Parts: sequence; C-alpha cells; structure tokens
Amino acid sequence: MERMFSTLENGSQKYIGTADLYARFLLDNQLKDRALWQKFVKVFSTREDGADNGWRGEYFGKMMRGASITYRYLPDEELYSIMEETVRALLATQDELGRITTYPTEHELCGWDLWVRKYVLVGCLYFYDICRDNALKESILTAMQKHADYLIANLGEDKTDILATSDLWGGINSSSLLEPIVELYKLTNEERYLTFAKYILSRGGCTGGNLLDIVEKGELLPHEFPTTKAYEMISFFEGVLAYYEATGEERMLSIVRRFADLVWENEITVIGCAGCKSEQFNHSAIMQAEPVSDKVIMQETCVTVTWMRLMERLLSDLGEAKYADRMELSALNALHGAVNLYHIKQYCKEERRLVDALPFDSYSPLLHHARGVGIGGYKTFADGGYYGCCACIGAAGTGLYPLSAATRSKKGYAIHFFESGTIHLTDSAVIEEIYSPAAGTLSLLLSGFPKTPVALSVRVPSWSNDPSCTLDGEAVDVTAGSYLTLERVWNDGARLTLSFHPALTPIRVNKRTAIRYGAYVLTRDEEKQAGNIMKKIVLPYEGAVYYMETPQEPETIRLRLKTRKGKDVLLTDYASCGKHWLAPRRRITVWFEVKKSILGMRKTKIKREHS
Repeated sequence: MERMFSTLENGSQKYIGTADLYARFLLDNQLKDRALWQKFVKVFSTREDGADNGWRGEYFGKMMRGASITYRYLPDEELYSIMEETVRALLATQDELGRITTYPTEHELCGWDLWVRKYVLVGCLYFYDICRDNALKESILTAMQKHADYLIANLGEDKTDILATSDLWGGINSSSLLEPIVELYKLTNEERYLTFAKYILSRGGCTGGNLLDIVEKGELLPHEFPTTKAYEMISFFEGVLAYYEATGEERMLSIVRRFADLVWENEITVIGCAGCKSEQFNHSAIMQAEPVSDKVIMQETCVTVTWMRLMERLLSDLGEAKYADRMELSALNALHGAVNLYHIKQYCKEERRLVDALPFDSYSPLLHHARGVGIGGYKTFADGGYYGCCACIGAAGTGLYPLSAATRSKKGYAIHFFESGTIHLTDSAVIEEIYSPAAGTLSLLLSGFPKTPVALSVRVPSWSNDPSCTLDGEAVDVTAGSYLTLERVWNDGARLTLSFHPALTPIRVNKRTAIRYGAYVLTRDEEKQAGNIMKKIVLPYEGAVYYMETPQEPETIRLRLKTRKGKDVLLTDYASCGKHWLAPRRRITVWFEVKKSILGMRKTKIKREHS
C-alpha cells in the first residue's frame, strides 16, 4: 500500500522551537544513558519478571523505539553507538529455543510475557530500520524470526490460546503482539507471519467479545467495551491498521477509522489524552471535568504517545488533516506537559516516598491537581534501581512530533506541524520556516526547488479562525481543517505566508469551562499567580478582553484575561504549568467556572488587546 506521506531523510529538519527543546532534553537526559540501557538488557538474562509476572522486559523495546525515532530527527553518533551496543547485547540473551524474554521456560506465556516479547520485536524492528551494519541487520532479522517462530509454534488453534496468556485486561495486552508480527511479515514476506496475524485477529483482541465486531456494529462506546484499558487497546488497533497496510483489506481500515473516531469523540480530553479512571476509558469526554481525589491517577503518558502514534499512522496512510489536528493537540499539551524538564523528584505509590526523578511524569491532571503523584509501570531491578513504563515510552512521542512535522507526499512535500527552522527536502531544495504561536502566523521561504512542478501541502488547522494566505503577496484561498496544496514550478525566494488567527475558544463540560488558544489549552497555575485558581471568573458584560504577554521559560503562550472586578486572570499553556510539583503552591487547573459572557449567554465575544 502506498502511503500518502512518508518521512524525510534522517536529520533533514532542524528546528529551534519547543518540539526541538523536548526532543533534545530526552536525547541528553535519557537516551544516551549507557548504564540504563545495560540494566534494561540484564533482565533478559536474570529472567526476573518470572518472579512477579512483571513487565521489566518492555523497557528495552519502548525506549529503543523512542531512541530510533529520535535518532532519525537528531542523528547523534554517540546515541547510535549506544543503541547498537545495546541491541548486540540483547541478541546475546537469546536462548536455544529462540526466546528473548524476561520469563523462564518453566513460567512462560503468562502475565506480561507476550507483552515483553512484543516489545522485543518492536525495539529490534525500529533499530533494524536505521541500522548501518548489514551483517548486524542480518543477525537482527534472524533473531527476530526465531523469536517469532517460537511463539507461532506454541500459540494458535489446538495450542495455547493467545487470550489465555494473560489474566489481565482480557488478554488485550497479549493481542497487541499483532502489530510487530505484521511488521515482520512486511519485512520478510514470509506467509507464516501473516497467517499468525490472521489468527490473532480471529480471537478479537480480548475475552468477553470481539472488539472488531463491536466497533463495526457501533453499539457500544469504548468505556462499555469488554476491556477498557486505554493504552493496550489503542496498541491493538495500531496492529489492525498495520494489517490493513500489509493486505489492503478495507474492512480493517474502516474498523480502525471508526475506533479512532469513537475514542476521539468519547474519550480524548481537552489536552489530548484519555483514561481519567486509573488508565482506563471512562467516557472522559464527560468525566474529565469532574473532581477526583488526590489518590486518583489519570491520563497516562503511555496513552498520549500511543494515541499520537495511531494518529500519525492514519495521517500517513490517508492524508486527512483531522489526524494531524488530533496529534498536535496531544503533543503540545499532554505530551510536552509530562516532560520533567527540571528533574523534580516524583512520588512513588509503591514505596510511599519521593524517589529520584524520571524524565517523564506519568499522569496529567486537569482539575485542581498537582503533577508527580505516581510512577506508571514502576518496577525495581534485582541489582538495584527502578524505572517506569511512561518514562520509557515518552521519547517515541517527543521524537515523532518534530520528525513528522514535514514529510514527503505523493507529488512533493507537506508541512503538518509548525516550528521555526530549516527543512532540507533534498540536497538543494530548502524551506526556511518562521512560526509565531502567539500570533498564529507561518512564513515559508522556498529555495533550490527543481524547475519542474512540485506539490507543496500545508495544513490549515481546524482551530484556525478565518485563515488567510498569500503567495508572494497574492491572495490564496484556504479552508480551516484541510490542506492547502499548491503544485507549480517554485521560483527561488517564493514566500508562502499563512495567518491562522487563533482566538480564545471556550469548551464547556458539566458546568465547567476550559479555554484553548489555537491548539494550546490555557491553564491556571498556583505557582504563577497568587490567589485561588478555582475562584469563578466573572467577565465584563460588555465583552471579554485579553492581552498577550511575553512568555516566560518554558511557556509558549502567556496572556491575561480581564475580569469584571478588575483583577486579571493569568493563563498560560498547559505544557508549561505544574512543572515544579514539589513547590508549596503546585496545583493547576484547566477547568474552572466562568460566569455567563464567555459562554455566549450574553452573546459577547472575547477580543484581543495589544499589551
């Protein structure tokens, strides 16, 4: 299947904005930690997950995927060397049966064993894609096939049922093995892998009901499915989409599209994540504005990244702007908000104490809560130390967002996400990009394009408010929520300028209001402004007015909303809020009460004044 969009050459995009900041933070503060990688590989020799049905073995694959994606955006020789060393060490743990796992043979195919083996394939597949050593690539491929063939020999009809390999979440964690098995089929064209993928699909994803049929019938919402674990379920449907890519089976594409829309409409919150009840779907579109106790964990970073991955895959396959809109919302809010920029210690529920910082927070609060309240997927190691699932998966998101900001298209190139910097499309064709998030303006200066027609597509976000565009000063028609595509011979110095005109947009859920500015969710932060952040905002009857301020690090958007009583309310982008979660005043909120005018009850408008 030919995809609508495909990635550029490694290192083609050089940005200077927030996406680059977060990608580099992970590169420098996690991905080049050689000792950490060694710890992740050692558990495949000690088999220590067998003792507690653990998931330590997932850490390697999750972080190798994130490292490989980050490497494609930020080629770094030290990182590559560490990844190669780590993969070689992992391959050395493969036993005579072909198994690469953290479970011993006498206690296998249970708990999270298939989940671990899935992530072995995931990590190896992603490194294989960037590996520069042909002999090593051959070794990786051989090891992956032996690893997968052992599973095929032991799972299936008249063998162990894949849904019986885990007593958690109806076995959907095991069923998510589907995605790397399909990718292995794409790589090898070996029919046995496609046959095994068909078997996994035939089991429907989980016990209690066939998820494919359930989505197709459309009678249940995600929080009513037989299993409601958000992260694992999205992972399974990513495998269903991979199967469509490999076979062209339109039914599978239709099911994934339906699933994605169901989750978007019923579960994705205002910041672009889901799972407001202990990592599970719970009709978050409605429940997200409800108060929860300090002990409730919500909106797992693993969900954020996996949702982004599914959206990027649908975008690349189908070319529809709505998937880019959804991915952007998640990246700029939930994902970037979870990055632990200041190395703040985190509370560990299992040990009931603060522990040294991991690079990601695991959970994202919405209503008058603080960050750093738990470490998702926390496990200790036999030789000391600990890690968590969200900390491992995060780099796949911080790398994927800038990597997919600009891509090839069928007839040229496309700009999906906006960051200031330089995009090298070929050895000669270059786009200089200048983007102002506060002003909502994008300028593209083109040079070195061939003297033949080339199509350039630029996303016009759905949050645009009466967008406009000019090409070398001449007006061009654009429509919000779509791509502007121009195909022509581009002269050196051609300038394409778009104005998206972002505005404050109120979102109302259960008598509470959140406010977006473009793709950014605005947030009240106790540390930034004195007073009660839950106090009702009362706006002037004649109309609400706001004015922009210069952002303070690491803010992207900073503005003040005038109230009727004269005291301005400070609002800043969600990703910048709550970062100092051990401060005395550390709570943040995106949901608050706003009296009348902002909700349109008096038909007033929010307008902008210049500071």
